[in-house]
Amino acid sequence: MSRLKQNANPVITAELREWRGRAIPLEGKQLRAVLDDLDRKYIDVEVEVEFKRGPYNGTQSLDTKRFRVVGVRDEDADDYHLYMTNLAREVFFPADLAEIYRCRWEVELLFRELKTQYELDEFDTSDEHVVRILLYAALLSLLVIRDLLDLVTEQADDKLVFPAERWAAAFRSHAHLILHKLGESLNYSALNVEYLTLNRPKMAAETV
Repeated sequence: MSRLKQNANPVITAELREWRGRAIPLEGKQLRAVLDDLDRKYIDVEVEVEFKRGPYNGTQSLDTKRFRVVGVRDEDADDYHLYMTNLAREVFFPADLAEIYRCRWEVELLFRELKTQYELDEFDTSDEHVVRILLYAALLSLLVIRDLLDLVTEQADDKLVFPAERWAAAFRSHAHLILHKLGESLNYSALNVEYLTLNRPKMAAETV
């Protein structure tokens, strides 16, 4: 399952959902040519996609394959979110596919945040135990930062929209100040707090 590319405009070969009344017939038309004329909540059609086969004996041939394309209307944008899939319509309804894609996208954003904000892909060690320690530290940091974001959102006077990854970046840029305050409350010296901040990977390696 994937989002249909903006430049993709396949031909509709069949409608997979019946509509009452004077519904616009879609079969035989290019998908994007009819989108502006539709106001239905869902689109559920079969399309034919042309693609290039791998080279064989120095030549490259074209072939076609049929897929299911589902559209879920976004009323705010007055447009459709289009998804291409081979999942059966008897099992997965259009709303289900939209939710599956949303969840998958959330997972992708989570891993991107772990790599970019918590340096999950920059561990300079091959020791399994050190990797585990750093991984747990990253996950714990993620949980704490997300909880703080929830608290800030709840306390905000208006409907605050703060993307999680941007919040993580902002938090990391001020983390040393937070650690100093925490160190003071726990009677740690400023030097010790700074050492903990700058030498986390090294300390993890020494712990094992």
